Amino acid sequence: MKIAVIGQSLFGADVYRLLQKDGHKIVGVFTVPDVNGKPDPLAIAASNDGIPVFKYKRWQVKKQALPEVLEEYRALGAELNVLPFCSQFIPMEVITHPRHQSIIYHPSLLPRHRGASAINWTLMQGDKEGGFTIFWADDGLDTGPILLQKRTFVAPNDTVDSIYNRFLYPEGVKAMGEAVRLIDQGMAPKIVQSEEGATYDAMLKKAIVGINWDQPAMAIHNWIRGCDKVPGAWATINGEQVTLYGSKMWNRMEPRGRPVAIEGASHPAIVHKNGMVVFGNDGKMVNISQVQLASGKMINASKFGRDEAGEEKIELTKEEEAMISKLKTVWTGILNINVEITTDFFKSGAGSMDVVRLVEEVKEKCNGVSLENDDVYMNTVFEDFCMCVVKRGRGIEEKEPFVFDAVKMNANNMALTIPYQLFIDNEFLDSSDGKTFKTINPTNEQVICEVAKGTPEDVNRAVEAAKAAFEEGPWGKMNARDRGKLMYKLADLMEAHKEELATLETLDSGAVYTLALKTHVGMSIDTFRYFAGWCDKIQGKTIPINHATPSRNLTFTKREPIGVCGIVVPWNYPLMMLAWKMAACLAAGNTVVLKPAQVTPLTALKFAELTVRAGFPPGVINILPGPGSSIGQAMSEHPDIRKIGFTGSTPIGKTIMESCARVNVKKVGLELGGKSPLIIFSDCDLDKAVRMACGAVFFNKGENCIAAGRVFVEDSIHDEFLARVVKEVKKMKIGDPLDRSTDHGPQNHRAHMEKLLEYCKIGVQEGARLVYGGKQVDRPGLFMTPTVFTDVEDGTMMAIEESFGPVMIISKFMDGDIDGVIARANATEYGLASGVFTRDINKAMTVAEAIKAGTVFVNTYNKTDVASPFGGFKQSGFGKDLGEEALNEYLQTKAVTVEFSL
Repeated sequence: MKIAVIGQSLFGADVYRLLQKDGHKIVGVFTVPDVNGKPDPLAIAASNDGIPVFKYKRWQVKKQALPEVLEEYRALGAELNVLPFCSQFIPMEVITHPRHQSIIYHPSLLPRHRGASAINWTLMQGDKEGGFTIFWADDGLDTGPILLQKRTFVAPNDTVDSIYNRFLYPEGVKAMGEAVRLIDQGMAPKIVQSEEGATYDAMLKKAIVGINWDQPAMAIHNWIRGCDKVPGAWATINGEQVTLYGSKMWNRMEPRGRPVAIEGASHPAIVHKNGMVVFGNDGKMVNISQVQLASGKMINASKFGRDEAGEEKIELTKEEEAMISKLKTVWTGILNINVEITTDFFKSGAGSMDVVRLVEEVKEKCNGVSLENDDVYMNTVFEDFCMCVVKRGRGIEEKEPFVFDAVKMNANNMALTIPYQLFIDNEFLDSSDGKTFKTINPTNEQVICEVAKGTPEDVNRAVEAAKAAFEEGPWGKMNARDRGKLMYKLADLMEAHKEELATLETLDSGAVYTLALKTHVGMSIDTFRYFAGWCDKIQGKTIPINHATPSRNLTFTKREPIGVCGIVVPWNYPLMMLAWKMAACLAAGNTVVLKPAQVTPLTALKFAELTVRAGFPPGVINILPGPGSSIGQAMSEHPDIRKIGFTGSTPIGKTIMESCARVNVKKVGLELGGKSPLIIFSDCDLDKAVRMACGAVFFNKGENCIAAGRVFVEDSIHDEFLARVVKEVKKMKIGDPLDRSTDHGPQNHRAHMEKLLEYCKIGVQEGARLVYGGKQVDRPGLFMTPTVFTDVEDGTMMAIEESFGPVMIISKFMDGDIDGVIARANATEYGLASGVFTRDINKAMTVAEAIKAGTVFVNTYNKTDVASPFGGFKQSGFGKDLGEEALNEYLQTKAVTVEFSL
């Protein structure tokens, strides 16, 4: 057919190209005059093909067609007018002239939303369904018979841009081609529009789009997103007209922030770190991401009301000055005007497609500087835009400065900055009720600082942040390798701050500084580096299955993160236990809410600070100090936490397991109590056995989950072994853990110290022989003398229960009774670790195979490594930390089966 295309825009250009591709003859293109010397895209496309282009300012005057225009049009002999997008009034003499008359594209499901702002009103009125109509033009306002319609869903957070780019534009172009084919084939219907449900919606102008606050939040959200950036829904705040953009329903708890009164609203808005929350009359909330001030300046809503006058002016290099000259050339090319520092991109006629062009040209001509579309919308004035490009070129992100309250103190010859608040969504916050607790230095029992005491409400807030980070934030969409890079960066920061972390660990837990530096902190760094390397190596499998003949089938598996994970760690290795669990959890792609032990929260909070500096997105890591009875229980019972990893006592582990099963059958990993046996045969290297046995018991003051809870010594070497142990113990220097020569520091906290003294007292009462120690050191602080008991009988308290302190418990066994000592070693409900010393490899392997424990050390002890799985049997729990196996704790396997034909 011979077709005249009447309209404008890229949409019009793509319809024009499709009609040409389908073999139709385009006899002429009618479009709008050039703007600032810049032709419309439809005009450019037609001119490039040598098609006649007509640019009329108007077609008619006082509803009378201009004769010269009408004559030019009729001379083309068009059989059909196609109006893909047309902002001009076309006279009926033109509409009805061709044999097939005229068809028009309209971006709504007519008869609903007649008028020029149809897409906006589809959103503003909260329609669940949208689409477009191609109809036969008549003399009414979008009232002609319908040729075809296409429908689509309207998502809750669709914007004018998103629904247009997702459906209205691409499907609209194809549908225009389909409509013309139907006409050409004589099959095009003419369905008279019903007036039932018809709406005539006003063309949007700034004056009519003020927000009515006396309506539900969803209606407010629909109004704001429908008004889009032009004309933009507005409200009066502090006497100033402020335009609101980027709305989404806020389905989380009411954020903490600064209240701002809005004229006409019964509830003040809250400016917070993620924007500005406004309230509907139903009490529900809408979050606004951007606002435009009356001056025309666009800012992030989180910065509303903040004085930014103190911003430093950037001094430009010669290269940057040359880059700004290039930017001026780019703007001039797009706008076709003389560009000044005060030139506004959009007020000078730019549209959304010009934004795309600007971003691409900046990347091409300014050394690959990468911008987002929002960078243009947020910096519409040329001077501001130039500064934005310069900052991006320097690698400066427009991020809020990371500021938090901290305790400042000097210790270990260094200045310490100690965060003391809850860490939620990359912010340090007071607890919901404002309460705190004291954290104590066990070396002198003095208060280090007051720490925020989390509540179940804070757990809810942290879980919301973690869930949003997993489901909506960049973390869930991040490439696995990029996730690994963040973890490597965090490990590097931990290493840069290792002396500070080790000092905090010593102050808060009593760990000897040299041990804290090497093990508490050093192994934590190693753990994050190890699991960072696993991020891009988590893989599924392809599985051969029986085919559904004659089709073929393929099954493959995917290893996927679980979601929000809760982690509860103990007080003996505060940072290292955090690292053992969290590193695997993050490598798998999960987000975390972690509760450190109430008595040792400081290194976890310092670690939280480092995660922000490493660039972890908000909500990925959240840390809540406080009591297990409230925070730990709330985590176990929270329906949105899908996994709990716990290290602690067996009774608490059972409680957690019960809670997890009762609420949502969440996955659980437990590393619980131990009573690890160490068997020393007479054929061992006795010097090494004595040295290693002392380490097995007294390492980290005995506050060690795999400590040798019972040492079995073959009868013939018992006395010599005992004498040598006592000699070694007497050499141990007890004192200030910050002193580099100290071997043995204070126990972790007062309640634990008293429990150890009671443990020793009961041991003596039950007949065990106290050889050395068993008492508190006569000096300030929680220092206990390293203690040695022997002749501990089976069935006594000491033989059954772990001390979790510096208490060596020795029992003799008869020479050569391998089976007997194995049976005694296994006569416990625990099975975390074990050890054997012998020169006989057959004897060693016999013990290793027979002992019921998750770890067996042969001629060594405490030799853990980040690559080796760690975890217990029986009531020592289940699940693994460290090694590849730890990833299984934080992954779930999905099987996908595909059917296809060859």
